[in-house]
Amino acid sequence: MQSIERAFVLLRALAAGPAGITDLSDRTGLPKSTVARILGALEREFAVEQDETGGDYRLGQSLGDLAGASAPGRNLIAAARPHLWDLTEITGETSGLSILDRGEVLYLDHYESTEEVQVRSWTGERVAPHLVPSGLVMLADKPESYLSSLLRKPLARTTEASVTDPVKLRARLDEIREQGYIWVFAEFDESINSVAAGVTDHSGTMVAALHVHGPAYRFPPDDRIDEFGHLIRDAARRLSNQLTD
Repeated sequence: MQSIERAFVLLRALAAGPAGITDLSDRTGLPKSTVARILGALEREFAVEQDETGGDYRLGQSLGDLAGASAPGRNLIAAARPHLWDLTEITGETSGLSILDRGEVLYLDHYESTEEVQVRSWTGERVAPHLVPSGLVMLADKPESYLSSLLRKPLARTTEASVTDPVKLRARLDEIREQGYIWVFAEFDESINSVAAGVTDHSGTMVAALHVHGPAYRFPPDDRIDEFGHLIRDAARRLSNQLTD
């Protein structure tokens, strides 16, 4: 069982992008020898692959085949990339894709802006969902039993602006359900503002979120807050429609 769990930890890490043994060891906290052993087993099953001997590992064809059997054409990262590019081109800031994994926001991909000052890429990182807009939009789709369990626990606070009060959080989730997106201002990091909208699959279930974030001193421009909110909501809807085709 432990080997299976560790294999999935590595596969999730590789979902964030190609990486070598040392990088994967750092990402997952697993010893290099363990990483190498499990990658060898996964490579024999074509679950991971290398471009060349000694090169970075990436997710293999067999995983695509398995995904295709249950959800044809669903490569979420590849499908989202053009939408991230559009968001960054229009806003001038870094955009990203995330999912809710084991109760945390897991950032799968980012498209970085060309600004000299920008928020670093969070690909592969995990964050408590109540602190970031991506997490909030995905929580808004969760059943009451899930929310009740989450909101009766002590919630982390990372800045003075962090919202941890259950009543206020529920009000924000209602706002998301009504308008389709949410802004977070300096709640996870006092130097970052961000906006996100949820992505749904063919069943209408929230499966991911798109977001745009940038330095708080310039993002968002005061006269474009609503515009950018509508922009990311519309991008998320287009991606959702694409996933149902």
